[in-house]
Amino acid sequence: MENLVNALENFRGRRVLITGDTGFKGSWLSLWLHLHGAEVYGYALPAEKNSHFLALGLNKVIHHEDGDVRDFSHMSKFIKKIKPEVIFHLAAQAIVMTSYSEPQETFDTNVLGGVNLLEAVRLNENIKALVFITSDKCYLNKEVARGYVETDELGGHDPYSASKAAAEIAFASYARSYFAERKSFGAASARAGNVIGGGDWSANRIIPDCIRSLMGKNPIELRNPHATRPWQHVLEPLSGYITLGSKLLNSPNGDMGSWNFGPPENAVHTVQEVTESVLKEWGSGTLKILSTPNKLHEAVLLQLNCDKSRVQLGWKPKWDFSKTIHETIKWYKQAEAGVNTFVSSSEQLKTYEMSAND
Repeated sequence: MENLVNALENFRGRRVLITGDTGFKGSWLSLWLHLHGAEVYGYALPAEKNSHFLALGLNKVIHHEDGDVRDFSHMSKFIKKIKPEVIFHLAAQAIVMTSYSEPQETFDTNVLGGVNLLEAVRLNENIKALVFITSDKCYLNKEVARGYVETDELGGHDPYSASKAAAEIAFASYARSYFAERKSFGAASARAGNVIGGGDWSANRIIPDCIRSLMGKNPIELRNPHATRPWQHVLEPLSGYITLGSKLLNSPNGDMGSWNFGPPENAVHTVQEVTESVLKEWGSGTLKILSTPNKLHEAVLLQLNCDKSRVQLGWKPKWDFSKTIHETIKWYKQAEAGVNTFVSSSEQLKTYEMSAND
């Protein structure tokens, strides 16, 4: 086992590829590894104008390539050219509601895009480690109170969840067929619960929706106030991915299976609790619960059992729910006040690292 700072230092000077670097989680991971001396490369769709990626100015400090994971030829040529030692695969269509309106795109991106990445890894022997990120929603949700463990059944009601389950099956197939006997190489998949944090401006996500309403002086509208999620700050699972990636580098062992990263099982909160906490931290605003809830299926109960990561990686969450909301809203308040995003985000990473070493 190793602490987070040691894990981060293990990437210093290494060539690291992050697919989906222009996204919410990808931009935070890119910044974090860059600050610790990694030579970061990114491959993703062009960043949106209001993205965390552009606000950070990451396009000026890392090596980014505009590209689509569905384009195998382009991505494989890029990987062959840059010769990364480590790949974190985050590129995805990540919104459940979008999967209902764009199911084919969701499957193409999350399944075919994942297979394209796996195939590129298979064809490049210089790669030493792969962390293949999917989602906690890859589990067949049976609305049970206990947390899902890595060996639980996969599946999904909505297209997004089904696509993530299918991506996990594809990963397991490649891991067993090609990676298990590959020398000096380690591969693992990672599954994380709902993440919140500064820099997320996506539609149909609770925190960005809250912030847009608050900035526009409009009431925050909730469609499923009693739905629970394993809420965690975005830096929590990213610290898990980094720790896992470092383990793969230090002890390559082919197929390292799957790993959950989420808050304690007794720390789940409802959408309404999240919203009320946001209002308290923001200092103003109102809440409106819609009388006609969204008719599209969304899981009500969903949480993870992270004992494997805790015992075998020494990983555990560092920020409780209150701290998570506080740091999230602090970031958005700083953004509204015009604080430099690179500075505020870097300071938050330092704050988290200090918590991780306590």
